Amino acid sequence: MRDLPVGFPKLLVSTVASGDTRPYVGASDISMMSSIVDISGINQLSERVLTNAAGSIAGMAKACESFVSVTERKPVIGATMFGVTTPCVTIARKRLEALGYEVLVFHATGVGGDTMEALVRSGVITGVLDTTTTELADSLVGGALPSGPERLETAGSLGLPQVVSLGALDMVNFGPLGSVPERFRKRRLHRHNASITLMRTTAEENAELGRIIARKLNQATGPVTLFVPKNGVSMIDVEGQPFFDAEADSALFGAVLDGINANVGVQEHETHINDPAFATAMADELDRLYRGWSANRGESPHLRERNQSNGSETQ
Repeated sequence: MRDLPVGFPKLLVSTVASGDTRPYVGASDISMMSSIVDISGINQLSERVLTNAAGSIAGMAKACESFVSVTERKPVIGATMFGVTTPCVTIARKRLEALGYEVLVFHATGVGGDTMEALVRSGVITGVLDTTTTELADSLVGGALPSGPERLETAGSLGLPQVVSLGALDMVNFGPLGSVPERFRKRRLHRHNASITLMRTTAEENAELGRIIARKLNQATGPVTLFVPKNGVSMIDVEGQPFFDAEADSALFGAVLDGINANVGVQEHETHINDPAFATAMADELDRLYRGWSANRGESPHLRERNQSNGSETQ
């Protein structure tokens, strides 16, 4: 069922719908409905639940009939965001939309990044603004929101244009404070809310994250630019905030810059990741990469129309 395309109606009725559904839903858009009782014959309760399920999937199928397939759509960009990088991604998204793109924003919670990778692989997304690569920290350190092994690799392997930054690599995510593993209890922790506890990454962890990102970007077969915000990678990684750590940030920046090869573009900015100028620069760079990539492969009608319009304005 997970292999069906996004938008194709999918409904799973199961007793596990009230628990951890990630193993079943994964990066798909499967809907789940709790069966309440186990599936063993029909009784007065299961009959109601299954009748509702039938009505639900029938309604989804009916709605699909009215969906009009448009052959000339705007180019679709996938972007990653966390609460602590929201100002950056919001500005970049608005800039890209003004330039003529449709932007799908994914919450970088492990499954969010994996979903974006899946949509890149399926051809829905043809350009990536990977502002928030925080899931790699959870994967490395053992946090609650790890991504799959293909994170930060799919667009590169397909030769698609991408702009990448280091958003929220100052943190590893856990649930409530009591869920933090004992081995981390003496680390620098920050209570984001009652359900989320953040742990500051160390200089050693940041250095390894820099090396991981460099290795992944070096494998890209398409245009890619790395953006480095030298004054902080999240809303709470700034002087006066709980995760400010110049040494750890320096380890991250140094490792990724040392590891990047000549095929990866690099822009270092003496700004914070949420600085409007930084966000706009990332959007403009992705637009530049996308136009070049599109021209090399046969320009889409949408971009051709924009280029002609831009040209007529300058004549």
